[in-house]
Amino acid sequence: MQQPETYDQLLTTIDQKQPPRQWPVLLKAVWWDARGNWEEAHHLVDSLSGNMSNRIHAYLHRKEGDEGNARYWYNRAGKPFPKESLDVEIKGILEDLNK
Repeated sequence: MQQPETYDQLLTTIDQKQPPRQWPVLLKAVWWDARGNWEEAHHLVDSLSGNMSNRIHAYLHRKEGDEGNARYWYNRAGKPFPKESLDVEIKGILEDLNK
């Protein structure tokens, strides 16, 4: 399956049991989050480094409601704490994964 370019395209795949094997790990983390499995999404990014994995890690903690931890990860990602909704943020993350 081709990598989704938009969040809406990603949502069309969440009825599957697993994300496509060929997808990159960060996209799989976004997929698990969209499917409602925060723990699996967090597990995938927890041991990674790099700005994008840190950004997804931050998003997940923001979604969880742990603002202090989220701020830590946004700082590691070189991003300010977002003012937009979680929905807008995750769509932006997916767009950036496709760049």
